Amino acid sequence: MSSRPLPQHPALKAMQEIAEFVVRSVNLIDPAEVDRMADVLVDVYRRNGKVLVMGAGRSGLVGKAFAMRLLHLGFNSYVLGETIVPSIAKGDVAVAISGSGRTGLIVEAADAAKKVGAFVIAITTYPESLLGRIADLVVRVPGRSKISKMDDYFARQILGLHEPLAPLGTLFEDTAMLFLDGVVYYMMIRLNVTEEEMMNRHANVEL
Repeated sequence: MSSRPLPQHPALKAMQEIAEFVVRSVNLIDPAEVDRMADVLVDVYRRNGKVLVMGAGRSGLVGKAFAMRLLHLGFNSYVLGETIVPSIAKGDVAVAISGSGRTGLIVEAADAAKKVGAFVIAITTYPESLLGRIADLVVRVPGRSKISKMDDYFARQILGLHEPLAPLGTLFEDTAMLFLDGVVYYMMIRLNVTEEEMMNRHANVEL
């Protein structure tokens, strides 16, 4: 249930429900999985390896935002599908984002990365999914998948969200976005990177 009466305006009502879902999700993400993800990222950073971020649709946009922040932190980060992506190799890291863990393109890309010896991190709601089984590490991020009735039940009954307010994969995508922003902050601490240093790596030629 919401902590206070929902606003009457539909857009604001949906906004509050989504925000409260994300807040509840914080207690459902395993800190040990987050620490393991951070350990892997710190290791590839210190070895000057590559991080390939992959996601389809809106999850792909979340991935692009995460890859950009990794670049600002000093990582060699890339996004699957871009024209300048180098080959991924043994010792590199692939971060695969898929709420359902069943997105064909992402599952295939993660499998290909695994076969060449990259460490695969899956960001998904379903650890038991095909993507989860491929991954070396799964970080479970709660959310409602656009294809899964089980996920609908989880969102409605356990987290108290009213289904029509967040269509398709909105809950997963929004939660994953904020989770990965949290990871970026954690990496700033782990790597002792300041905001000033990140700003110096920010694009200085923009439209």
